[in-house]
Amino acid sequence: MSLLTNVMDHSLDDGYAEAAARKAAAGTRGLPRTLRAKLGLAAGLVLAAVVVTVGAAQARISAPTLAKEREELIHRIQKGTSEADKLQKRVDATRDAVSRMQREALNQHGGDKAELLALLSGSTEVTGPGVKLVVDDAKDAQSSGGGPRESSGFSDTGRVRDRDMQRVVNGLWESGAEAISVNGQRLTSLSAIRAAGDAILVDNKPLVPPYTVLAVGDGQRLSTAFQDSADGQYLHVLHENYGVGTRISAESEVTLPPAPSLTVRTAKPQAGAAKADGADTGKGTS
Repeated sequence: MSLLTNVMDHSLDDGYAEAAARKAAAGTRGLPRTLRAKLGLAAGLVLAAVVVTVGAAQARISAPTLAKEREELIHRIQKGTSEADKLQKRVDATRDAVSRMQREALNQHGGDKAELLALLSGSTEVTGPGVKLVVDDAKDAQSSGGGPRESSGFSDTGRVRDRDMQRVVNGLWESGAEAISVNGQRLTSLSAIRAAGDAILVDNKPLVPPYTVLAVGDGQRLSTAFQDSADGQYLHVLHENYGVGTRISAESEVTLPPAPSLTVRTAKPQAGAAKADGADTGKGTS
């Protein structure tokens, strides 16, 4: 009975129990290390597969949404462009109508000086001999910088600035130009050449280089007079010292467009002049 009782109480041999205790103490209890490593790798692969699957599913779900948003954005851009084109056409038509009425007013009240008034006010297109002057930034011009060129310690950027164009235009006027335009913008007595950042504005319209200046006048004489003037020499210094590109040529014919809009500030018809035969009704400036 004692043997049977011992067998029932100790179903495993004492050697097995000792071996299990030694494995537990050495940290090797449970699954073998190789098997655990394989199971860990398999779990990692399963997790990666799940992440990829979920990402692909989300991409398939979001793709139609992104495509729809893109189409809506394109539609909005096209609609805005179309509306801007329509508004621009209306502006051009209104501008043409105003210019036409201004010319009619000049013809009506200008008498025999109507054409001269139209020329001086810039309200009509002009064609004739003249000069073509092209001014461009230096090839290695930088987009930053500013301030007067004569400032001490100033490092010039090689860009043409508003004050440079002011001197060019004033020099052409003083040299005998009768009408001037810059990149298709007709200049009048009320025109302003200003700067906005790196851009040059002519009557609040931004221009980009190269700047093409057309001037009506005695072509060769106007070209020589400008190059010999102080402003012509100033432009030559910009070319020699800062690399600003310049090119001037006498032209047999140049055509200048009318000014886009004119604002009459002080001019008005003289009272009773319309009834007076031969009276000068063109006093004032526009």
